[in-house]
Amino acid sequence: MNFAALFFDLLSARYSEEQWIDWVDRLAAEDYVVIDDFIAQDELQQLRGFLHEKNEEDEFEKAGIGSVFQHTIDKEIRGDFIYWLAKARDTSIDFAFAYAEELMGYLNRYCFLSLSDYEFHLAHYPKGTFYQKHIDQFKGRGNRIISFVLYLNVGWQPGDGGEIRIFKEDSTFDVEPIGARLVLFKSMDVPHEVLKTNVSRYSLTGWLLNKPSQLGYLLG
Repeated sequence: MNFAALFFDLLSARYSEEQWIDWVDRLAAEDYVVIDDFIAQDELQQLRGFLHEKNEEDEFEKAGIGSVFQHTIDKEIRGDFIYWLAKARDTSIDFAFAYAEELMGYLNRYCFLSLSDYEFHLAHYPKGTFYQKHIDQFKGRGNRIISFVLYLNVGWQPGDGGEIRIFKEDSTFDVEPIGARLVLFKSMDVPHEVLKTNVSRYSLTGWLLNKPSQLGYLLG
Protein backbone atom coordinates (compact mmCIF):
# COMPACT_ATOMS: atom_id res chain seq x y z
CA MET A 1 0.00 0.00 0.00
CA ASN A 2 1.44 3.39 -0.95
CA PHE A 3 1.59 6.33 1.47
CA ALA A 4 -1.43 8.16 0.02
CA ALA A 5 -3.58 5.02 0.24
CA LEU A 6 -2.45 4.42 3.82
CA PHE A 7 -3.23 8.02 4.73
CA PHE A 8 -6.67 7.70 3.16
CA ASP A 9 -7.34 4.75 5.47
CA LEU A 10 -6.15 6.77 8.48
CA LEU A 11 -8.42 9.69 7.60
CA SER A 12 -11.32 7.33 7.05
CA ALA A 13 -10.72 5.80 10.48
CA ARG A 14 -10.45 9.20 12.16
CA TYR A 15 -13.55 10.69 10.59
CA SER A 16 -16.73 8.79 9.87
CA GLU A 17 -18.52 8.75 6.55
CA GLU A 18 -21.33 10.73 8.19
CA GLN A 19 -18.89 13.40 9.36
CA TRP A 20 -17.47 13.89 5.87
CA ILE A 21 -20.94 14.07 4.38
CA ASP A 22 -21.94 16.69 6.96
CA TRP A 23 -18.89 18.84 6.12
CA VAL A 24 -19.52 18.54 2.41
CA ASP A 25 -23.21 19.38 2.84
CA ARG A 26 -22.30 22.53 4.79
CA LEU A 27 -19.74 23.53 2.17
CA ALA A 28 -22.36 23.09 -0.55
CA ALA A 29 -25.07 24.98 1.33
CA GLU A 30 -23.05 27.82 2.88
CA ASP A 31 -20.10 28.03 0.43
CA TYR A 32 -17.70 27.48 3.36
CA VAL A 33 -17.17 25.15 6.30
CA VAL A 34 -15.02 25.44 9.45
CA ILE A 35 -13.55 22.23 10.89
CA ASP A 36 -11.83 22.31 14.29
CA ASP A 37 -8.98 19.99 15.30
CA PHE A 38 -8.61 18.67 11.75
CA ILE A 39 -5.02 17.56 12.35
CA ALA A 40 -3.42 16.04 15.44
CA GLN A 41 -1.29 18.14 17.77
CA ASP A 42 1.93 16.37 16.79
CA GLU A 43 1.23 17.17 13.13
CA LEU A 44 0.54 20.78 14.05
CA GLN A 45 3.87 21.01 15.86
CA GLN A 46 5.71 19.35 12.97
CA LEU A 47 4.27 21.86 10.49
CA ARG A 48 5.10 24.75 12.82
CA GLY A 49 8.66 23.48 13.20
CA PHE A 50 9.09 23.21 9.45
CA LEU A 51 7.64 26.71 8.96
CA HIS A 52 9.95 28.27 11.53
CA GLU A 53 12.92 26.44 10.04
CA LYS A 54 12.22 27.83 6.57
CA ASN A 55 11.58 31.28 8.02
CA GLU A 56 14.93 31.24 9.84
CA GLU A 57 16.62 30.12 6.60
CA ASP A 58 15.11 33.19 4.90
CA GLU A 59 13.16 31.01 2.48
CA PHE A 60 9.96 33.04 2.75
CA GLU A 61 9.26 35.73 0.14
CA LYS A 62 6.95 38.73 0.13
CA ALA A 63 3.57 37.74 -1.29
CA GLY A 64 2.22 39.66 -4.25
CA ILE A 65 -1.03 40.01 -6.13
CA GLY A 66 -2.03 39.05 -9.65
CA SER A 67 -0.93 36.30 -12.01
CA VAL A 68 2.64 35.43 -12.91
CA PHE A 69 2.36 37.84 -15.85
CA GLN A 70 0.88 40.70 -13.78
CA HIS A 71 2.54 40.03 -10.45
CA THR A 72 3.01 43.05 -8.20
CA ILE A 73 3.93 43.67 -4.58
CA ASP A 74 1.59 46.02 -2.72
CA LYS A 75 1.82 46.05 1.07
CA GLU A 76 -1.28 48.25 1.20
CA ILE A 77 -3.28 45.28 -0.11
CA ARG A 78 -1.55 42.28 1.50
CA GLY A 79 1.33 41.98 3.94
CA ASP A 80 2.08 38.29 4.25
CA PHE A 81 5.22 36.32 3.45
CA ILE A 82 4.96 32.89 1.84
CA TYR A 83 6.90 29.70 1.16
CA TRP A 84 5.51 27.61 -1.72
CA LEU A 85 5.52 23.89 -0.94
CA ALA A 86 6.81 21.27 -3.39
CA LYS A 87 6.18 17.56 -2.85
CA ALA A 88 9.51 16.41 -4.29
CA ARG A 89 11.48 18.85 -2.13
CA ASP A 90 9.62 19.16 1.18
CA THR A 91 9.55 15.47 2.09
CA SER A 92 9.76 16.02 5.85
CA ILE A 93 6.11 17.12 5.83
CA ASP A 94 4.85 14.63 3.25
CA PHE A 95 1.71 14.07 5.35
CA ALA A 96 0.58 17.60 4.41
CA PHE A 97 0.57 16.63 0.74
CA ALA A 98 -1.36 13.48 1.61
CA TYR A 99 -3.97 15.65 3.34
CA ALA A 100 -4.37 17.79 0.21
CA GLU A 101 -4.69 14.70 -1.99
CA GLU A 102 -7.28 13.12 0.28
CA LEU A 103 -9.28 16.34 0.48
CA MET A 104 -9.43 16.19 -3.31
CA GLY A 105 -10.54 12.59 -3.12
CA TYR A 106 -13.36 13.21 -0.68
CA LEU A 107 -14.64 16.29 -2.48
CA ASN A 108 -14.54 14.50 -5.82
CA ARG A 109 -16.37 11.58 -4.27
CA TYR A 110 -19.16 13.60 -2.67
CA CYS A 111 -19.33 16.74 -4.82
CA PHE A 112 -18.39 15.43 -8.29
CA LEU A 113 -15.93 18.32 -8.73
CA SER A 114 -13.33 16.60 -10.96
CA LEU A 115 -10.48 18.11 -8.95
CA SER A 116 -7.12 17.02 -10.33
CA ASP A 117 -4.36 19.02 -8.65
CA TYR A 118 -3.53 21.41 -5.82
CA GLU A 119 -1.10 24.16 -4.88
CA PHE A 120 -0.33 25.48 -1.43
CA HIS A 121 2.11 27.46 0.64
CA LEU A 122 3.00 28.29 4.20
CA ALA A 123 2.03 31.83 5.14
CA HIS A 124 3.33 34.20 7.79
CA TYR A 125 1.51 37.43 8.56
CA PRO A 126 3.78 39.55 10.79
CA LYS A 127 2.24 41.79 13.42
CA GLY A 128 0.31 44.66 11.83
CA THR A 129 -0.28 43.00 8.45
CA PHE A 130 -3.51 42.08 6.65
CA TYR A 131 -4.97 41.16 3.26
CA GLN A 132 -7.76 43.30 1.86
CA LYS A 133 -11.04 41.88 0.54
CA HIS A 134 -10.59 39.64 -2.51
CA ILE A 135 -11.57 36.36 -4.11
CA ASP A 136 -9.12 33.51 -4.70
CA GLN A 137 -9.12 33.63 -8.46
CA PHE A 138 -7.09 35.30 -11.17
CA LYS A 139 -8.56 36.92 -14.24
CA GLY A 140 -8.25 34.57 -17.20
CA ARG A 141 -7.22 31.57 -15.10
CA GLY A 142 -10.26 30.13 -13.30
CA ASN A 143 -8.91 26.76 -12.12
CA ARG A 144 -9.02 27.34 -8.36
CA ILE A 145 -12.19 25.61 -7.17
CA ILE A 146 -11.86 25.10 -3.39
CA SER A 147 -9.66 27.20 -1.10
CA PHE A 148 -8.36 25.81 2.17
CA VAL A 149 -6.64 27.39 5.16
CA LEU A 150 -5.15 25.28 7.95
CA TYR A 151 -4.12 27.44 10.89
CA LEU A 152 -0.78 26.76 12.56
CA ASN A 153 -1.07 29.16 15.50
CA VAL A 154 -0.65 28.15 19.13
CA GLY A 155 -2.20 30.07 22.03
CA TRP A 156 -4.32 32.42 19.91
CA GLN A 157 -6.41 34.72 22.12
CA PRO A 158 -9.31 37.10 21.38
CA GLY A 159 -7.78 40.43 20.43
CA ASP A 160 -4.82 38.84 18.62
CA GLY A 161 -6.53 39.57 15.28
CA GLY A 162 -5.81 37.85 11.98
CA GLU A 163 -9.32 36.48 11.51
CA ILE A 164 -10.64 35.62 8.06
CA ARG A 165 -13.72 37.71 7.41
CA ILE A 166 -16.10 35.95 5.03
CA PHE A 167 -18.56 38.14 3.16
CA LYS A 168 -22.05 36.83 2.55
CA GLU A 169 -24.79 38.71 0.65
CA ASP A 170 -26.07 40.65 3.67
CA SER A 171 -23.64 39.75 6.44
CA THR A 172 -20.09 38.86 7.38
CA PHE A 173 -18.66 35.99 9.40
CA ASP A 174 -15.27 36.06 11.14
CA VAL A 175 -13.22 32.88 11.60
CA GLU A 176 -10.64 32.95 14.38
CA PRO A 177 -7.20 31.54 13.38
CA ILE A 178 -7.08 28.82 16.01
CA GLY A 179 -4.41 26.15 15.60
CA ALA A 180 -5.43 22.93 13.75
CA ARG A 181 -8.61 24.61 12.48
CA LEU A 182 -9.33 24.01 8.78
CA VAL A 183 -11.44 26.38 6.68
CA LEU A 184 -12.75 25.30 3.27
CA PHE A 185 -14.57 27.65 0.92
CA LYS A 186 -15.49 28.02 -2.73
CA SER A 187 -12.72 30.00 -4.37
CA MET A 188 -14.80 31.95 -6.88
CA ASP A 189 -17.88 32.50 -4.70
CA VAL A 190 -16.55 33.69 -1.35
CA PRO A 191 -15.10 37.20 -1.03
CA HIS A 192 -12.97 37.37 2.10
CA GLU A 193 -10.22 39.30 3.82
CA VAL A 194 -7.60 38.71 6.48
CA LEU A 195 -8.09 41.22 9.28
CA LYS A 196 -5.05 42.97 10.71
CA THR A 197 -3.14 40.69 13.02
CA ASN A 198 -1.71 41.90 16.31
CA VAL A 199 0.64 38.92 16.65
CA SER A 200 2.43 36.73 14.13
CA ARG A 201 -0.13 34.59 12.30
CA TYR A 202 0.76 31.29 10.62
CA SER A 203 -1.11 29.02 8.23
CA LEU A 204 -0.91 26.49 5.47
CA THR A 205 -3.01 27.94 2.66
CA GLY A 206 -3.88 26.43 -0.69
CA TRP A 207 -6.28 25.63 -3.48
CA LEU A 208 -7.77 22.51 -5.02
CA LEU A 209 -7.74 22.79 -8.81
CA ASN A 210 -9.64 21.39 -11.76
CA LYS A 211 -6.58 21.72 -14.01
CA PRO A 212 -2.86 21.08 -13.38
CA SER A 213 -1.21 23.92 -11.48
CA GLN A 214 1.80 24.17 -13.84
CA LEU A 215 3.19 27.60 -12.89
CA GLY A 216 0.50 28.21 -10.32
CA TYR A 217 2.86 27.99 -7.39
CA LEU A 218 4.52 31.19 -8.62
CA LEU A 219 1.33 33.13 -8.10
CA GLY A 220 0.25 35.11 -5.04
